[in-house]
Amino acid sequence: MSATSSTNSNKKHNRRMVPLRYVLMPFAIVFLAIIVLVILQILAPKPAKKAIAVKAPLVNVMPLQAQDVIFTISSQGSVEPRTKTTLISEVSGVVTHVSEKFHVGGFFKKGEVLLTIDDITYQVALLRAQAQLESAQALLVEEQARSKQAEDEWRLTGKPVDHAPVFALRLPQLKKAEASVLAAQADLREAKVKLARTKIIAPYDAMLTGKQADLGQYITMGSALANTFAIDYAEVRLPIKQRDVAFLNLSRIHQLDKLNIHVDLFYQLEGERHAWTAKVTRYEGVVDSANRVHYVVAQIDDPYGVLANSEHEEIRMGTFVNAKAKGKQLANVTAIPLGAVYSGNTIHLIDDENRLSIEQINILRSDADYAYTRDEFSEDKRLILTKLATPIANMLLRVDGEQEKQQEAATEESLVAESETSTERDSL
Repeated sequence: MSATSSTNSNKKHNRRMVPLRYVLMPFAIVFLAIIVLVILQILAPKPAKKAIAVKAPLVNVMPLQAQDVIFTISSQGSVEPRTKTTLISEVSGVVTHVSEKFHVGGFFKKGEVLLTIDDITYQVALLRAQAQLESAQALLVEEQARSKQAEDEWRLTGKPVDHAPVFALRLPQLKKAEASVLAAQADLREAKVKLARTKIIAPYDAMLTGKQADLGQYITMGSALANTFAIDYAEVRLPIKQRDVAFLNLSRIHQLDKLNIHVDLFYQLEGERHAWTAKVTRYEGVVDSANRVHYVVAQIDDPYGVLANSEHEEIRMGTFVNAKAKGKQLANVTAIPLGAVYSGNTIHLIDDENRLSIEQINILRSDADYAYTRDEFSEDKRLILTKLATPIANMLLRVDGEQEKQQEAATEESLVAESETSTERDSL
C-alpha cells in the first residue's frame, strides 16, 4: 500500500515540473525584437525638414469709383380700374332689348345702349305731363287777362293802383296760375327723364364685369343691372418704403401737375417678360398706419388698347406687376456690391502692398444688388469681392491675376540679369 502511493506521488511531481527555459524563451524573443526595432529606428536616416510654405489667401478685387447715380425704386401692385360702377335701374318694367355685347367682357363706348326697359308707361306719363302743362298755361293766360281787367277797373275809380287790395287785382289767382305752370313744367321734365332712363347707357368707355338682368326680366326701381369699369386708363397703387421716399422726385401734395416720375411695369410669364410704361399722376400723402409705407399711383393709358392705336399689348385688370420707378440723381456716389458688405456696414479693402484693411462705411441706401455710399476712399485701395474665412487687419493677401504678372516680371528680370552676366564674361 505504501509502495503504490509513493509511485503515484512521483508521477504527479513529474507532471508539475516544467523546465525554466521553456517559460523564459517567449519573453526573451519579444525583448530581443524590441531591442532590434529600437536599434533600427536609431540607425534609420532621418527625413530632411522642409519649411512649410503658407500662401496668402487669393482674392478678387475691383476699383472703387464715385459716379453720378440715378436711383431706381422698386415696388409692386395690382392693376385696378380708375372707376368701377354698379348700374342701378331708376325705373320699373320688363327688359325688352339687350345689346349683343351685354355679357361679361363686353366692351361699350360711352353713350352706347346696354339694355332697354319697356317704356309704354313712361310715354303715357309724358303725354299726361304735356297735357297738364298746356292746361296750366291756358289757365295762366286766363288769369293774366282777368288781372289786367281788374287793374283797369281799379283805375276807373281814380285811385292809385298801389293802394288797390291784392284781391281786387286778382294777384293771388295769378300767382297760383304761374305756380301751376311751373309744377306742370317740372312734371313734364321728370316724365322726359324717366322715359330716357328706360334705356340703360354706358356712362363712360366701359367693360362689363357682371350682369344681373337679362331679356324678359321684370326690373323694379333700385334693382342692380350690371357691373362695369372704365377702360380709358387704369391705375396701379404702389407702396413706397419710408427710406425710399426721399429718393423720389415727389412734388408737394397741392402741386401734382409738377410730378414727373416714370414707372416701368413688368411681370415674367413662362420665361417671357411683359412690360408697360406708366406715369405717376398722384400720391396719397399719408403714411399707412399698418405697414408704415407711402402710396403713389401710376396711370396706364388705354390698358386694353381699344381706344386708340396703342402699340403696347393689353394689360388686364387684376394683373399683379412689379414696378421700377426712376428716382433722383445724386453725384459722387460709390456703388458697392451687396455681397461685399458684411455686418450691415463693413467692407474689406486691399492696399498697394496687398494688405487687408477693414473699414466701416455710411450707407446712403441699398437695393437688391448694391449698397450706395458717399464716403471717400483712398486711390490706392480696392474693394475685395472674395469672402475671407478669418479676416485679420493688415494680413497679407494675393490678388487673382496679379501673381502671374509678378512671376512674369521676375522671370524677365532674371533673364536680363543672365544676359548681362554672359556679356561681361564674353568681354573678359
